[in-house]
Amino acid sequence: MNKGKVWKYGDDVNTDVIFPGKYTYQPMEPAEMAQHALEDLDPGFAKAVKPGDIIVAGRNFGCGSSREQAATCIKAAGVAAVIAPSFSRLFFRNAINEGLPVIELASGTEAIQTGDQVGIDFVAGVVEHKGKRCSFPPLPPEVLAILEDGGLIPHVKKVLADNG
Repeated sequence: MNKGKVWKYGDDVNTDVIFPGKYTYQPMEPAEMAQHALEDLDPGFAKAVKPGDIIVAGRNFGCGSSREQAATCIKAAGVAAVIAPSFSRLFFRNAINEGLPVIELASGTEAIQTGDQVGIDFVAGVVEHKGKRCSFPPLPPEVLAILEDGGLIPHVKKVLADNG
């Protein structure tokens, strides 16, 4: 089970506050993008987030434009997963492509607060918080393989190399 410290946010966190629009067309490596993760929503996040931390949010996380940088900067900041009752479909797909696990947890997020510890079992489809276990639909094996390989591009390269 992966465990991490929680960063809690509300409903409708959009891609403009995940990765500010003013940086969208500036060429940056992922590590530099991570320095701007959530800066318009939580200015201290990028400096304080630690590898393995987990974002827990409200409904419709990642709404707004389809910018891939939103998922890229969160992953590059070291976030192990994002848990929310629902996601923008574009953000959800961009996150999987980037290798960032996204968990749709229908109920249970309301009890989780910033600084809490949560555990995630991606295969069993379980989030654990203060001894309580909440279930989510387990990610399909194909999606788990993409995540384990670090994203869609590394996964495709691996599959091509394995098939010679």
